[in-house]
Amino acid sequence: MAEVEKQNIHMSTVYKQRKNLNYLQQMKDRGEKIVQMCPAELGPIFALAAEMVGCDICRIPSMLSLRSGNSYEESIMTGSLTIKKFREYTNIIHLNFYMPTATYADKYLAVRWGSEWVFYGADSMLPMGVTNEVLKFMSDNYVPTFGHIGAISGWQTNATGYKKVGKTAEDAFRIFKWGYEYQENGMGGMTIELTPIEVSQAIAEKLRVPVVSIAAGAPCDGCEMVDMDTFGMMPKPASHAKTYAELLPFLCEAYAEWANDVREGIYPEDKHGYHMDPEELDKFQEMMAKF
Repeated sequence: MAEVEKQNIHMSTVYKQRKNLNYLQQMKDRGEKIVQMCPAELGPIFALAAEMVGCDICRIPSMLSLRSGNSYEESIMTGSLTIKKFREYTNIIHLNFYMPTATYADKYLAVRWGSEWVFYGADSMLPMGVTNEVLKFMSDNYVPTFGHIGAISGWQTNATGYKKVGKTAEDAFRIFKWGYEYQENGMGGMTIELTPIEVSQAIAEKLRVPVVSIAAGAPCDGCEMVDMDTFGMMPKPASHAKTYAELLPFLCEAYAEWANDVREGIYPEDKHGYHMDPEELDKFQEMMAKF
């Protein structure tokens, strides 16, 4: 029997250089700040740029979201495609995938979809507002999670409202217990949103796992900002956001200059194409003339 040629087969989906949950935990333990971005509708090119300068986490939703009028079924079925597309552009940055709520309506669904999306390249799942029971089942079945406490954001704000929380001692302690229970049920890290500076920092210091600030005004173990805020693309800037570049004017200027060149006959130039061999050109012109 002929010897079977050995192939370079990787049985694990783990990429050794990727910033997994253990990597993020080590960052917290060393006191290094975690940088988390969220390209939202802007796409994987922005994740590539973030990875190139050393950002640590990219939080991504499905490319088909309810904002664009698509159903949950469509969002769920495009989850794998979204993750694969981001992984085409990035190898190292931690991909935290925002799970559609229907995929963790019960613990079996949560493991079914969470494990699939990890297989396709996500490093952790974000099940917004997940119950402790479902979370523990996910953890017991090796689905990594990097979740969220404080103000609930996303479509869930239709029920809760997007508002500041933790302003009283009792509510602040409730948020701490929420994060503590998540930690004890296997969550590997979390973001904290719209809580007072003192509360945010105290919770980050008390919990073992990384706690990343969103609109919480505290350094915590790091900070997240949505790219739409980073690049000044929101109609009304969020109070917590800082604009680092005005992206739309830059894009509009480039498009306008190119469009003007096309209309004025400046582009394309001869150097932007190539010419046919003269003999072949003569034959071609004869063929065209006879047609």
